[in-house]
Amino acid sequence: MFNIEEELKKLPAQPGVYIMHDAKDEIIYVGKAISLKNRVRQYFQSSRNKTAKIEQMVSRIARFEYIVTDSELEALVLECNLIKEHQPRYNTMLKDDKAYPYIKVTVGEPFPRVLFARTMKKDKSKYFGPYTSAGAVKDTIDLIHKLYKIRTCNRSLPKDIGKDRPCLNYHIKQCDAPCQGYIDQETYLGHVDQALEFLGGHYDNLLKTLEEKMLGASDAMDFEKAIEYRDLLESVKKVAQKQKITSSSMEDRDIIAMARDDQDAVVQVFFVREGKLIGRDHFRVSVATAENNSQILSSFVKQFYAGTPFLPKELWVQEELEDSEVILRWLSARKGQKVRIVVPKKGDKERLVELAYKNAKMVLIQDNDRNKREELRTIGAMNQVAEWLGLSKVRRMEAFDISNISGYESVGSMVVYEDGKPKRSDYRKFRIRTVIGPNDYASMKEVLTRRFTHGMEELGQMEEQERDAAFGSFTRFPDLLMMDGGRGQVNIALEVLQELKLDIPVCGMVKDDNHRTRGLYYQNVEIPIDRHSEGFRLITRIQDEAHRFAIEYHRSLRSKNQVRSILDEVPGIGDTRRKALLRHFKTLEAIKEASQEELAQVQGMNRLAAEQVYRFFRAADPKNTG
Repeated sequence: MFNIEEELKKLPAQPGVYIMHDAKDEIIYVGKAISLKNRVRQYFQSSRNKTAKIEQMVSRIARFEYIVTDSELEALVLECNLIKEHQPRYNTMLKDDKAYPYIKVTVGEPFPRVLFARTMKKDKSKYFGPYTSAGAVKDTIDLIHKLYKIRTCNRSLPKDIGKDRPCLNYHIKQCDAPCQGYIDQETYLGHVDQALEFLGGHYDNLLKTLEEKMLGASDAMDFEKAIEYRDLLESVKKVAQKQKITSSSMEDRDIIAMARDDQDAVVQVFFVREGKLIGRDHFRVSVATAENNSQILSSFVKQFYAGTPFLPKELWVQEELEDSEVILRWLSARKGQKVRIVVPKKGDKERLVELAYKNAKMVLIQDNDRNKREELRTIGAMNQVAEWLGLSKVRRMEAFDISNISGYESVGSMVVYEDGKPKRSDYRKFRIRTVIGPNDYASMKEVLTRRFTHGMEELGQMEEQERDAAFGSFTRFPDLLMMDGGRGQVNIALEVLQELKLDIPVCGMVKDDNHRTRGLYYQNVEIPIDRHSEGFRLITRIQDEAHRFAIEYHRSLRSKNQVRSILDEVPGIGDTRRKALLRHFKTLEAIKEASQEELAQVQGMNRLAAEQVYRFFRAADPKNTG
């Protein structure tokens, strides 16, 4: 048994990482400390300064463990890794896991290429970025190929020069074919230098050159060439407009600010490379036990820059970071040179941080509005249905439907909605086993009996603590059972539940003469519902989903059986040969068109069986009159 008081006495006064576990041994919090002894003891001391969230976390701690490190910097690195691996619920967590693309120029090769790259590696290549849009990166690379005719192939040059024919890019004039020796290395490298200048944001000379070529082609009445230069000119201008100058200095920096409410925060980052704004992005952060903006920004910086390969020389932040000195040492060690963290107080720098904050606030408001609308159509709709039926709370609904054609291949569907959203991992299909012919009531009784009997058997085999944590589709029973019909379907469900001694509310979704939902049938009373309400829309979605899922399953079985039944009618073709034919030819149409020789080559077939199949399909084909 873990004795917290006794274990607190054993804590060392050394730097390290502490890990909090709950009663189920789940890691709920990871933190770092200069002195483990002082930091961990603070959680269990009575204090008025603790927030409600920290109090809640401490009440769930069943045990803790710790890892001693040589320094606070090592503790920070270990903390980042453990948080990323375990994602504890009480840590401030970066919700977005984004990877930004780069443009890679393989300057270490004799004939360099310009490539799309997802990561920046320590190699001889030169990288530009990161960019916030993969589409923009691809467009820029395409433009570079058109402008400078840089190769895209993987051939090893100059070793492979002349070994193969030039590719399509040469014929469409997007490559000068160094693979054929059509351009010498010195001229090619000159084109690469121009591409590097373009990627560095220097467009003036290129724009001037393209405009001169466009006008020259126009004067020479070569309008096709003039249009080509005009299109290139527009493409370069489009790229240039995105690279808005934000600073006269040519530094790389990220500008970071956040807006928050009680539950979440949005952090906005502006990416400035060589003095130009190349993009911006926002990130959602769960606030968890963080007490102030400084802690949230610190958590974001640690998690974001632990996962991105590129580190700028400067970070401009909204306010001083918690543990800023150790974070600064960590960032500098990762980059291999000194990184600065600046908190702008006035002038243009402060205005840029303020602009990032306004963007973050706008996104947060939009997210909250969207979340409110989503909550209304999901949890709000569930609460509305519960209110109509006089139930205290409904979180999980299950709906069932039967599908068949004149009793052929009857199937049942079970769909599950939790908190107003479909939980597709819990959907189940049932093939009716005991009912012959079109009897929906008997089929529904079989489906419900199998569903709840299975769930009760699974629960009976579990230990008590496993039962508490059970989240399987059968072991979790619904708060409300929704039947696609009125009194008859409801009574079938109640009969099954009574036989199994289960107490679950059952509600029927009643339709009008036009097959539209008009109300709910509950406890022998039809309850009219507002057709313009979110609750009504939810019921309609559940009803449609149960129907769709059943029909989809029935259709798949029907199509399989159609193939199977046709082949089974061929004399001498049993299950093994039928499977062999389908495996070999893939489709029934291919089997029909095969010759006797082709049929005989299938594993398990002989000449007689091949002849039977060949004759059967030609006799069955009305086009064969001979």
